[in-house]
Amino acid sequence: MAKIEMKNASGKKASSVEVADAVFAITPNIPVMHQVVVAQLAHRRSGTQSTKTRAEVSGGGKKPFKQKGTGNARQGSIRAPHFSGGAVSLGPTPRKYSQRTPKKMVQLAMRSALSDRMTENKVVVVDEFSFAEPSTKSASAVLKSLGVSDRVLLVLERKDAMSWKSFRNLKDVQVISTGELNAYDILCNDWIVFTKASLPTLEGAK
Repeated sequence: MAKIEMKNASGKKASSVEVADAVFAITPNIPVMHQVVVAQLAHRRSGTQSTKTRAEVSGGGKKPFKQKGTGNARQGSIRAPHFSGGAVSLGPTPRKYSQRTPKKMVQLAMRSALSDRMTENKVVVVDEFSFAEPSTKSASAVLKSLGVSDRVLLVLERKDAMSWKSFRNLKDVQVISTGELNAYDILCNDWIVFTKASLPTLEGAK
């Protein structure tokens, strides 16, 4: 079991907490992380791009001019692809970009990302946040006392409403619940901050 120094909201060491080696101390699997992140980003695509074929475009049922005698090239419809306002040949159609990713692969990617941040000493555990009322100013002071900067991923329990409301308006701070934690969000942020209460949930991600 690996140990992480646990701090209080003032940034002082409170104690240490043991975390599972299978979650925070594995060798990061970079190909798996890449595949999972690509799949997650692909799943966000709407895939609604579309163009109309000759069967779908409106108009063009009448021959624009007679076949012979005009000196022009023969035409059968003003909605042919080479006409302005006509159909599109071989254009994009709606499609699904989502990729099926096995659950174990998703978990391995998340554990690899957490282990990578752990190796860089960018994982912080706080015993608890005790806000009497929502305060973005107080939340900013807490992060400063913890010594974290740049982009911060804050992992909270969903029921911790005061902390959610205090941190969510801070620039470069992403607040997420333990059940929503994923490799992409971990890799997009420089620091990962957990509360003591949010850690046990990760034990099941082996």
